[in-house]
Amino acid sequence: MSTNVETQALPVTSVGGAFPILPPVNRWDSAQASGLSPLQLLAYRSNLLGSDRSVANWGGGNTSCKSTEVDFRGRQPRVLWVKGSGSDLGTIRPEQFTGLRLDDVMPLLERDVMSDEELIVYYEHAVLKPGQPRASIETPLHSMLPFDQVDHTHPDAIIALCAVPEGPEMAQRLWGGRAIWVDYERPGFSLGKKIAMAVRERPDAACVLMAKHGLVTWADTAEACYARTIDSIGRAAEALAERADRRRVFAVGADVPRVDREVLIAALPALRGAVSQRQPMVLRLDTSDPARAFASRPDVAQLASAGPACPDHLVHTKPWPQVVPLEAARAGAEELVRAFREGVAAFEERYATYFRQHAGEGVAMRDPAPRVVLVPGAGVVTTGPDAFQASVAAALYERAIAVLSTTGGLGGFAPLTRSETFDVEYWPMELYKLGLLPPPKELAGRVALVTGGASGIGRAVAQRLAAAGAHVVVADRNQPGAQEVAAGLVQTYGERRGLAVGMDVTDEAAVLRAFEETVLAYGGVDVIVSNAGISTSHPIEETTLDEWNLNQSILSTGYFLVAREAFKVLRRQDRGGSIVFVASKNGLVGGRNAAAYSSAKALEIHLARCLAEEGGGAGIRLNTVNPDAVLQGSGIWNSAWREERARTYGIPPEQLEEHYRARTTLKVNVFPEDIAEAVLFFASPRSAKSTGNILNVDGGVVASYTR
Repeated sequence: MSTNVETQALPVTSVGGAFPILPPVNRWDSAQASGLSPLQLLAYRSNLLGSDRSVANWGGGNTSCKSTEVDFRGRQPRVLWVKGSGSDLGTIRPEQFTGLRLDDVMPLLERDVMSDEELIVYYEHAVLKPGQPRASIETPLHSMLPFDQVDHTHPDAIIALCAVPEGPEMAQRLWGGRAIWVDYERPGFSLGKKIAMAVRERPDAACVLMAKHGLVTWADTAEACYARTIDSIGRAAEALAERADRRRVFAVGADVPRVDREVLIAALPALRGAVSQRQPMVLRLDTSDPARAFASRPDVAQLASAGPACPDHLVHTKPWPQVVPLEAARAGAEELVRAFREGVAAFEERYATYFRQHAGEGVAMRDPAPRVVLVPGAGVVTTGPDAFQASVAAALYERAIAVLSTTGGLGGFAPLTRSETFDVEYWPMELYKLGLLPPPKELAGRVALVTGGASGIGRAVAQRLAAAGAHVVVADRNQPGAQEVAAGLVQTYGERRGLAVGMDVTDEAAVLRAFEETVLAYGGVDVIVSNAGISTSHPIEETTLDEWNLNQSILSTGYFLVAREAFKVLRRQDRGGSIVFVASKNGLVGGRNAAAYSSAKALEIHLARCLAEEGGGAGIRLNTVNPDAVLQGSGIWNSAWREERARTYGIPPEQLEEHYRARTTLKVNVFPEDIAEAVLFFASPRSAKSTGNILNVDGGVVASYTR
């Protein structure tokens, strides 16, 4: 079985629920760094910083180096290499840095004012070579500082120190007056020049601390710059830990009773449906002890709703989270469902008010649904248009929790004001980063469960739906096979795009468990493909009761059980859905020597018609795809079924495929991928007005033409 709940672990102390910010570890490896070019060394240093999310949030911070390069003329200009916009320090590669000619960018130091748009255009003229990423908007501080190596990071410890009332005094004590304090200002030319001028006036300075923002360090070598960054963060972390321990005022919620697993399973689809009103969203559930403790704090609503401690904590998480009342979390599934739905509606109304108060002419409001939901007794739920973005929101809010918990022990903190928050959230530079994400695919944000997904048609369907953007749950009693297919989906399409679950469709408990795991992994499901199958072939006189019951249990009862559990989740989501039955031509045409199989397939087709009527009012569509003679990759056709069918037609088994091709109107063979395309059509919005339908994918068998 898969893991029921994925968690994003945070460091835990003996003080239940406290989030200590620990000093980072210097991971520099001289042997690994040896022989690297300046740009490769910059990528190595950046990856080290980004490997510790308490040092560099996902997508946050930027690094640079200055080196001499050879341009297309054969000349050797001095070049600033700076992180390209939209990349992440943890994974950035050399080609994701932008090279700018220093002779072209240094004159900017003489300017007094420059808009973001002017800066972008200017840098486009200063690039070393065309086709490079857009330079970070924080490039001015890198270019104007007179050092070969510069790190700008957003570490938890520095953000916390820069957010507490006594932050400036603590900084002066820690660095002996060698830390430059800069009040908050949105990144750009003005802030970069302000920092550069302050450093030039203070040649003895060791670092720059940016209120509500982060840290700037520098050195002449990559290793020294990295070491100074790690040391600076460590100083702040140790000082914060000492102050917090001395005051012992962490408010914790570890004693709040846990929300039952069954309650979460029943309620999460309602939350997913509520946040998916404008676009399908995927949930991520963190029930780790630290997440649960923070969500259960008695002061969590006040603390979390005050505002973000830095811009990084905002872009993927919204200005504040939705907080479920403790009483609702304790009261059971129906009350939690109500709290989720009413809470999302209240959040959206509050967000719309915030937008109206700060938006100017021509600014379009982004999706107002919450990206973070705190559930006392359970933990943190994050949402996103796909699993990756839900995980990014989780990672960023994990860092926000660390800062909020720490500053809560130091007399509170000064968050970004609502005006500052809006300026960042709707800042074209930040929206540009979001625009770098690939356009959504047809099934983006949707979750599909495919039974019999380990081989044959099921595997092809799983792969096709994933290629169309779906997150696919591969359900099969062949768990190693399901895991192999799911692992391939993750490798091809990314984090959490495939999940393997064990499911014997004849086992009611196993079917229920598979849907439970799907809900815990993604929050719900949108597309259900019933495909698990079996085939037997005997004359009626030789058909045993066991053979009859086997066909009925898998092909009839199995489809019924899966559909029943799917209906429960889809109704909770209240967003409709699509169920596709993979039946057979034999469900429409009497199959000689296959009464048990053909009868069960006929039942599937009629069950789909019945459920189409039952689900229509809720927007739940039921459609059937009828394959015929799909031999490739099929476990069924590699069994005794091939020999039995060949015997029925009086031909050798090796001629069966040609026999099936020749009998079709189109004279074609049918492959698993052909069935997958038909399933995708019924799963997608293209068939939004189709239900109760049958689509034959059989090459044309006259007897199965629907009438």
